[in-house]
Amino acid sequence: MVLRVYNTLTGGKEPFVPLVPGKAGMYVCGVTVYDYCHIGHARANIVFDIIYRYLRYCGYEVTYVRNYTDIDDKIIKRANQEGVDYQVISERYIKTFDEDMARLGLCKPTHEPKATDHIGGIIAIIQALIANGHAYESEGDVYYAVDSFPEYLKLSKRNMEDMLAGARVEIGEKKRNPMDFALWKTSKPGEPFWDSPWGQGRPGWHIECSAMSMEFLGKTFDIHGGGKDLVFPHHENEIAQSEGANKCQFVRYWLHNGFVNIDSEKMSKSLGNFFTIRQVLEKFDPETLRFFILSAHYRSPIDFSDQNLNDAQTGLERVYACLAAMDELLDGTDVPSDLPVIESLFMSGVELHEKTEQFVQRFVEAMDDDFNTAQALGVLFDLVRSVNRFLADNREMTPAALALVARARHMISEVGCVLGLFASRPAEWLAVARSSRACQLEISPQEIEDLIRQRSEARQARDFKRSDEIRDQLLAKGIQLLDSPQGTTWQVK
Repeated sequence: MVLRVYNTLTGGKEPFVPLVPGKAGMYVCGVTVYDYCHIGHARANIVFDIIYRYLRYCGYEVTYVRNYTDIDDKIIKRANQEGVDYQVISERYIKTFDEDMARLGLCKPTHEPKATDHIGGIIAIIQALIANGHAYESEGDVYYAVDSFPEYLKLSKRNMEDMLAGARVEIGEKKRNPMDFALWKTSKPGEPFWDSPWGQGRPGWHIECSAMSMEFLGKTFDIHGGGKDLVFPHHENEIAQSEGANKCQFVRYWLHNGFVNIDSEKMSKSLGNFFTIRQVLEKFDPETLRFFILSAHYRSPIDFSDQNLNDAQTGLERVYACLAAMDELLDGTDVPSDLPVIESLFMSGVELHEKTEQFVQRFVEAMDDDFNTAQALGVLFDLVRSVNRFLADNREMTPAALALVARARHMISEVGCVLGLFASRPAEWLAVARSSRACQLEISPQEIEDLIRQRSEARQARDFKRSDEIRDQLLAKGIQLLDSPQGTTWQVK
């Protein structure tokens, strides 16, 4: 199957054919570093981390560029509020961003440029736009003339007449057209500035990304990504200024992730439903947040809530519990994963053999369909169910049975690397997760373990009534017991 991606520019799925065979260039808009990152940033960065990982898994040599916008009105405002230099603000929040992304298990991009390191390139693009008739200087500011670019709004599919109907030019406005956007801004007193042919000033937001992407990826490259909120005006303006300056296609595939809603409402500071990544990670494991985000297709909206995060943790625990059971079984054994499956295996063994044989192909088919992580996780859970049935049915493991378990374990690990999951030791992760969730219950982990021990003794004594009573007692307190040949474990419902 060929990798197909949804291209916002064309409005449909297309085969991914990179500009240079075997290589892929990808630029993703980073953050404006003036505050802590929120869960919308978490989603965007996890989504494109997965795309980066999967492209490499497919054998592509990927150049991944993600920028820092380290000069902006919001940064200057924050610096003025605190009475510090703008660089103090930008460096502080670059550091916190990097810390957050590391906790979420993101791979480092190939390049992480800062806008302020590319002022020369920004000025050169603006000069080219003026020379090509796409930009004009007005009292020290430089604006892009949208009328000069007939394809303006081709990405967002908006109508210029409708947009102009709702726009107006204020008295004293420097722009020729209310839709024209700033490429260079004259610095106000006390603001940071750089020298330019138009006087002291600083770049507009949109031109920064054009300069940084072209510096590392060239005038035309494969993938440009970001959230849907960036389609207009940011990405629309990037196309206009980049193609206006270079007279060639800017980006071949435009990829955009969907919004994050909070309890079915759009996230907004004004609504009081705004959560930073750090706030979320005070309550939930980073891998749980990552798992939650991957449980939906990246283009679809996703509804953030405590309940949905709890559901994600339960799902993740199911996988880790399966991995822990396999690790316990395989501990200290030297079993090759390529032993042939023999006919003496139970039906569940035949099923598991078939699932392992099909697993990688099914996973790739899901991911080749526009990076469908939700479907890929469905394939994973299908294998986990087969493993659990196999372990329950096989009390005595033959070398062939152990080899089958080892192979399934290897495959889950391989897929985990692509998804950025399951890097922790299963038993340790489960212990931490259960303790964390148990803290919210009316019963301690030690009390749970004591009751499990009593239940085991009751079952050995064939006192099944007492055994059932203990199970129901724990269930009433939100604790579900999981029996396997390796013993009884528990999870929070």
